[in-house]
Order: sequence, then C-alpha cells, then structure tokens
Amino acid sequence: MPRPRPLTNVASAHASAPEQPALTPRTPHSRSGRAEEGYTEFELQQITDNDEYHDNEMRQHQSVPLLSSSASESFPTPGYRSRGDDFDAGDKRVRGRGDLNAKIVLSRLPLVFGSMLAAFLLVLTVLSWKRPEKLHRYLGISSQVSAPSTSSPASHKNASISDPHLLISYENYTTFPLLPSQYLAECSKLNKGYMSHGKYWEPHKMGVMDVLHADEMDSSFEGQSVCKSTITYMLDGKVGLLADLALLAQAAALARERNRTFLVDDTYWNRGKWTDHFISVRETQPGPEPGCISPPPKELVACPRLARHWVINSRTAKFHFGHGFSDAYEDPYAHNLNRLKPIYKSAWDSLQETIYPNTKSAALIQAARSELAGLTSPDGTGFESYIAIHIRRGDRKPVFYSGSKYIPAEDYVQAGIDTWTRLNPEKSPEDLMIYLASDSPIAYREVLELTEERYTTFSLFRSTDPELRAFASPTEYVQKEFNEKEESERILATRGMIVDFALVSGSWASDEEVAPDATICTISSNVCKLSAVGLGWDRAFGAVDDMGYVDEKRKRWVEIDQKGQIVPVWEPFELF
Repeated sequence: MPRPRPLTNVASAHASAPEQPALTPRTPHSRSGRAEEGYTEFELQQITDNDEYHDNEMRQHQSVPLLSSSASESFPTPGYRSRGDDFDAGDKRVRGRGDLNAKIVLSRLPLVFGSMLAAFLLVLTVLSWKRPEKLHRYLGISSQVSAPSTSSPASHKNASISDPHLLISYENYTTFPLLPSQYLAECSKLNKGYMSHGKYWEPHKMGVMDVLHADEMDSSFEGQSVCKSTITYMLDGKVGLLADLALLAQAAALARERNRTFLVDDTYWNRGKWTDHFISVRETQPGPEPGCISPPPKELVACPRLARHWVINSRTAKFHFGHGFSDAYEDPYAHNLNRLKPIYKSAWDSLQETIYPNTKSAALIQAARSELAGLTSPDGTGFESYIAIHIRRGDRKPVFYSGSKYIPAEDYVQAGIDTWTRLNPEKSPEDLMIYLASDSPIAYREVLELTEERYTTFSLFRSTDPELRAFASPTEYVQKEFNEKEESERILATRGMIVDFALVSGSWASDEEVAPDATICTISSNVCKLSAVGLGWDRAFGAVDDMGYVDEKRKRWVEIDQKGQIVPVWEPFELF
C-alpha cells in the first residue's frame, strides 16, 4: 500500500497574506458583551461618573450598523435587563422569540435522535462483547460458538441439560454416525454464527457447545467403560488414500497431545475396513484409557473441536487445519520450511507409531522389497539402494508446470538420473536402479522406453509375483470413477497403493531392508507430500539452514513441479 502524501504546510501557505488586526473575543465580561444584557441603575450611575467612559464611548460609537439587519425590526431586541421594570412580557415581539426557539428545537431533533441511536448501538456493542449470551437471548438467536480450549475437555464447562443455549441438536437425523456431508453441513451452520477468535484450544467464556451424552440423559447409565474424551478420524472415500492418511496423521497427533483416545471410523469408507489394511489404532495408539468402549455414534460432534467426542473427516478438516492450526502448531520463531518442522514431526510420529500396515499389507510390502533387492546390476552385483519415481496422472494435473497436460516422463527420468549422480558421484550411471510407482500404464511404458537400455527399472507392472502384479493400476486414477468400482476392486487397488507408497517413501522399512536413495515426485500428489515424511527430515531436505532453505546438495526429496520456486517447498496435507 503506497504511503500517504505528506500534509501541506498550512503555515507557509499563508505566509504572504497581509497581517490582520488581532480580534478580541467577545465575552460576557467585556463592555460590548455587557451591552447585550444592559446595566443596572447603579452600574449606569457608576459609568456616568466616569469621564474616561464617555471618551471611550465616543471613540467606539458607530454611525452606521455593522450589519444591515441590525437596523431592521427583525434584529434581536436588547437583553431583558435593559428593558426596565415596565417591560411587558406579553409583547408580540417577545412571543416571536418563543416561535424562534421552537424552530431551533425542531432543527436539532435529528442531532438528538442520532445521539440516542449512537448510545444505543454503543450499549449493544458492549453487551455483545461482555455478555453475548444475553444479547443472543434478547434477540432470539441460538448461541453458536466454536470454542477452543487449552485444557482437558473434562475440566471446562460443556453443554448440559442446564445449558440449553449450548446444546447441539441432532433431532432431525435418524442415522448415526452422520454422513460426512452432514457433518460438513453442521460445521458450516455453526461457523456462520458468533465465532471465537482466540487461541486454537481456548474455551469460550460461555462454555462449549456439545450434544447431550448418555450419562447426562440417564443418571443410571453405567458409562465408566466408555471413553471419557475422544478424537475420531472418519474415512469417507471422498479423497484418495494418502490424502486421508496425511490428515489422519495430524488428528492422531492431536489426540496424543490432548490425552484423548484416538479412534478411526470406517463406516462410510469405500476401501473396506481400516483393519483390512492397517493395524487397529486401538493397538498402535491405545491412549489414556486402553480398552475403553467407543462412544455412541450419536455423541460424535464435528464442530466445535472441544466437544467431548470430536470427529473430523476430509470435508470438515478445513475448519480445523487451516490458519488457526498453523498459528498454533508452526514454530513462530523459525523461518520458511523450519516453521513446519513441528507439524512434520507430528506426521512422522503418526506414520511410525499409529498408521502401521497389518500382517497382510506388511507381507506384500516385504515381498516387493525382497524382489527388488534380488535384482542384479549389469556388473552382476546387487543394488544397495534405488531412485523412486512417482508419476500421478488421472484427475491430478500439475500445479505450476506450464507445458503439456502432464509433466513428461522424460522430466521424471532426467531428475532421477541427476539426483543419482549428485548423491553418488563415485558410482557409474549404470548402477542406477529405478522403482516406478504410477497410476498410469502409459506412463510406465514411457519410462521403460527411456531407461530399459541403460538402467534397471522395477515396478509392480513387471513383478514376477502374480499377486503383486495384480496390484498394478489398470487405468489412471480418477476419484469419481474409483467410487463406482466394485468393493473388491477398490480393496485391491488400496493394497497396491500401500505397497507403492512403502517403496516410494521408505516407510516402515527396517535398517536391514533396501530403501530409496531419493524420491522424485510432484507436489500436486499427496503421495509426494507424505513421501517426504517417510524419508525423514534430514534425508528429505538435507541440512536445512537457519533461514529454512533446503540443502540442495544433499536433499533426497526432489519435487519437479514447482521446483522450489514456492516457499515453503513442502506441504503437510491438502484441504478440500
């Protein structure tokens, strides 16, 4: 915004003006001022005896009125003190003054009305700040407050039967848990009202909006085994697997921080059950009450986040993982990428502890790694590491790339070769092995044509294991089309994605297992975002300097869409 122009030197603007004689203000104590009110008989006598007064009067006398109207009949009459004792109060000229006063009063009515209105608005403003609940009650508005808290949910005032203005009603719903879209509608409805702009977990002074709980409706309810407070991530199939996992990782971290039980709800998931692919989070993250019973679905609340049993999904994440979340969990004293390190650490911890493949998925990942490690290089030796390339096509277009519809396969391959040479200057280019993960059979063939003669390329598309080869994507991934597939196809594709992600990122690999030397991908893909977490901070970004810039010589996470032109170079998740 341009700076405003400096004010003109008013004094200098009048420097050349002719000097004006000083004006003496007229006051009730000056002689000319007293003339308007007249004098008492005693005062006149004193003045008459004063010769100096006569001289001054002669000098001040004017032969012509200063204003022409002063000679007219309408000019105001002298003050009452100059009229004498014989003054007739019923004189018409005096009654005319009353008419004049009435006109003045009428002319000033808008000013009086405006002042009263301003005072009324001031009272409303103070009331809305100090006692908003009373203002809402007077106006008949439901107090819809999103109330963060800095303490455990059990330690602050939650909605109860005695707080009708804080109750959230689901009486119009018949199926629980609500659909993900219904939770979105409830959050949208709530956040249209009065909102608290305090800290992320700061409770509003009115209390926390919530639904009624079983122990509040029935005093005989024995709910000792029901979890006291929970955070549930709801999988709904609206987004891809890795988009859900990235959000779920942050929700699990919040549950750890807030000492709440973490749960996963797969009621509406289109990829089977959570335990079809991963170990139950009740085992990997048991929380403060191991073995407690999940709350009734009717008690799950999407907004506010301080409700006793908070549920979040990809559709409602925008209300909780936006600017307020960044302000609360980024490092405010760091720069650039370093600001995101605490959020990165949360995702890393969740990926290592909470989101862990079940026995079936782990066996498939192990089989793929073993087959890759068993491949031999052109000189007859094995490979110690590889360059992972992930190519996402389908319904995901480049964000910054200004060329064709998709980034060409040549760009991925060249980035892989350059990265290998940078990290392994002492090795021959023929020692390079590429692991390709892609949703596109066409992209696989394009990469193979570019690498087969000189480099070794491995992919689920060319696995010798029939089960692994069956996981290779037959078509480019389009979310809407995926939702229309049979459930068995969706589960199969999900398992293939888990295997691909493990090999692209190095997630869940032991120290003895082969891992990627680097990962080549594009930021528009959530596989790319979470792959940086799988690599680990130091391996992904190198020695990040104090200003938060990536170590270009040692980084192993190579994004080829924005190419470091946007800061920070990494994003923890995507909001929809």
